[in-house]
Parts: sequence; structure tokens; C-alpha cells
Amino acid sequence: MKKFIFIFTILTWSLAAKAQQISAYSIDAIIHRASSKDTLYIINFWATWCAPCVAELPEFNALQRRFAGMPVKILMVSLDFKEDYPYKLARFLERKKLTPEVVWLSDTDPSVFIPKIDNSWQGSIPATVIVHPGKQFKKFIEGAITEKQISKIADKLLN
Repeated sequence: MKKFIFIFTILTWSLAAKAQQISAYSIDAIIHRASSKDTLYIINFWATWCAPCVAELPEFNALQRRFAGMPVKILMVSLDFKEDYPYKLARFLERKKLTPEVVWLSDTDPSVFIPKIDNSWQGSIPATVIVHPGKQFKKFIEGAITEKQISKIADKLLN
């Protein structure tokens, strides 16, 4: 029995080591990260418990592949509950094979962080903001979105 527990512990540690590192960010830190004038930012707000959010995750993997090597940064901001960060979230990401960077929003008061993203945001997820500081462009989209819709906007900004 001790041998079984030891092997189980080693396997659990090795799986945790493989999982994506997920940093906790405040909304102000996320906004600061999206401030380089030569980069287009695609920032998606989502959660593991949100079915429409999970359904659109492959769209962001496709965007990551499509814009590889270009001045485009895709950032997935998890709004998962504090008790699910980081372990449940990391296991979920590993299962879903999500390739863009994922961060966890450490701010818990929507009345504070929502207006910092967009005053029109009603609070539902998924929600995506596309920002290009150098071109003074910002577009907020509440609801599910496709790779094709985002690419159309991004292509115009990159040309």
C-alpha cells in the first residue's frame, strides 16, 4: 500500500509539473500588458464553467496558429473561482490543449474590473476585446466569436 501511495504521489507531481503555469493578474496588470503600440491584442474573458466559453476555445487555438510570428498577442483571462485556481484550471487547460497564454483574473469585484475593460460590458462571458494601442483601436465583443470574425478585424489592423 505504501508503494502504491508513493507511485501515485510521484505521478501526481509529474502531471502538475507538465501543466501550464497560470499567473494571477489584476485587471490593471492586464491592461498594462496590452499597452505596446506595435502589437495587436486579442483578450478573451472566459471560465471553465461557461459552456459557450469552452465551445469557442478552439477558435483561439486557430488564431494562435494563424498569427504565429506576427505582432499579435492572444491572452485568455480566466474568470474561474478562486478555489479552482490554479489546480483545476491547469488540469482543464491540459485536457483542452489550449495554446494561447492563460492568466487568472485575481480581481473579484465585477463592478470594479468590468468598466475598466468596457463600459458597455454587461458582465456576461465569453467576452473579447481587440486592442491595438498604436492605431488607437479598441473593439469590445460580448458573446461568442469565431476565428473568422476576429481574423477579419485583425487583418485590417495589421495591413
